Amino acid sequence: MLQALIFDVDGTLADTERDGHRPAFNAAFAEAGLAWRWDEALYGELLAVAGGKERIRFFCERHAPEFLRQRDAEAHIRDLHAAKTRHYVALCARGIPLRPGVGRLLREANAAGLRLAIATTTTAENVAALLPADLLALFEIVGAGDTAAKKKPAPDIYLWVLARLGLPPTACLAIEDSANGLAASLAAGLPTLITTNETTRDHDFAGAVAVLSDLGEPRQPCLARRGALHGKTFIDLDLLRIWHRNAISSS
Repeated sequence: MLQALIFDVDGTLADTERDGHRPAFNAAFAEAGLAWRWDEALYGELLAVAGGKERIRFFCERHAPEFLRQRDAEAHIRDLHAAKTRHYVALCARGIPLRPGVGRLLREANAAGLRLAIATTTTAENVAALLPADLLALFEIVGAGDTAAKKKPAPDIYLWVLARLGLPPTACLAIEDSANGLAASLAAGLPTLITTNETTRDHDFAGAVAVLSDLGEPRQPCLARRGALHGKTFIDLDLLRIWHRNAISSS
């Protein structure tokens, strides 16, 4: 029986990569006097690396190795990431809209007694900045940032969340947006629903229970890229239970 939903954040709850993180990285670089600018194509490649500090380091290894040769390079990366977080929080304060169906489904799940958790590589500060206080309060567990030693696609953050929920993976459903996220959730044994975005639409989502454009709304139907909607035009708890039941019975 489905007892809990575990949500990724960036790209799943909101298009934060496009509307928040990339602009925030660029603002931090400019503030530090660096000539780096991550355009959409480059950022799409960098998203294969989970974690902001890790993403800066990966970029430097390939495009700015001289940065890593300077004294205290790791401290400078931490400073850049802290500045990026500050810019991201400011962007969230101006408002980054949640994706279709997210707020509705969170409230419906809470009202039905389903437990809610977050498993993300972004920081807890970023999660709090993105979500309205009433929605953030619905989450029992927030696994974020450097909580786990290894970031997605490693399953560590999901295993951490499952341990604190005290539930087996078969009692939960993960909701993700990327191949890295799916690899992490599947490695933790979780049935997983995918909602794609512009950056992740072409990822390999083999193993997901369904792949959707978004969660949809009563007046804003979602598109099923893979998986049956069973007569529905948007995602509700009945459909999540069907997918979860089918995934568990076939495993």
